[in-house]
Order: sequence, then C-alpha cells, then structure tokens
Amino acid sequence: MATMHRASKAAPAAREQLIEQPVEQPIEQPIDLRHLFTMTLGDHALEREVLTLFDQQAGMLIARMDTVDPPGVAALAHTLKGSARGIGAWPVARAAEAVEAAAPAELALAVAALAAAADEAHAAILEILRAA
Repeated sequence: MATMHRASKAAPAAREQLIEQPVEQPIEQPIDLRHLFTMTLGDHALEREVLTLFDQQAGMLIARMDTVDPPGVAALAHTLKGSARGIGAWPVARAAEAVEAAAPAELALAVAALAAAADEAHAAILEILRAA
C-alpha cells in the first residue's frame, strides 16, 4: 500500500529558497561531441576528417569576410553556419547567424564575435585531434 508524503511546514520556505536561487546553465562546449558522433555514425576517422575540414573552412571563410561587401559577408557566414551545425559547433553557428542578420554598422563586431567563436572551436578541434 502506498503512503502519502505530507509536506512539513518548512517545505514551502525551502521551496521558495530554491526558486530564488539562480539556475546554473551547463557550460556549452565549442563542439558538441554527442552530435558529432551521431553525424559521423561513430566513425572516429570520419570525425577527425570532418573536424579538420571544418577548421580549415572556418579559417578561410572568416579571412575572406575582410575582402567582400556586406552581402558577401552574409553569404560566407551562411555557409559557415551550415558547416558548424553539421559538426555541432553551436556557438560558431549562432555567431555566424548573427553575422548574417547584422546591420552594416554592427557587421565588424559580429564578425569579430564569429572569429572568437571559431578560435574556440579551433582550440577544441586541436585537442580532439591530439587525443585521437
């Protein structure tokens, strides 16, 4: 026979205290390894290959952003966004999306944020490749 749990008088106060505490968000990694594993069907050689290709592509696309007009920057960012989503580089994908949507006056700042996200992904990729 199941017994019913009765909340004590202290329970509402404890609940209020928990509600008032900020919820800590998990720290997002530059590369979502679970997504990468899924996309490569667990093939570690393929993981290394797509990570290497993404890393090279990200560097080339971001470097080209300095040489094209704003619509060209948006097109390059769109390409990078798709590639980033493919390997689970969610911070890069979000930053690339922000570049796509940036007003001309905000474009340089958005590209700088994208470069920073790509640098973090680059460092994570190097670490993954070294561990392999």
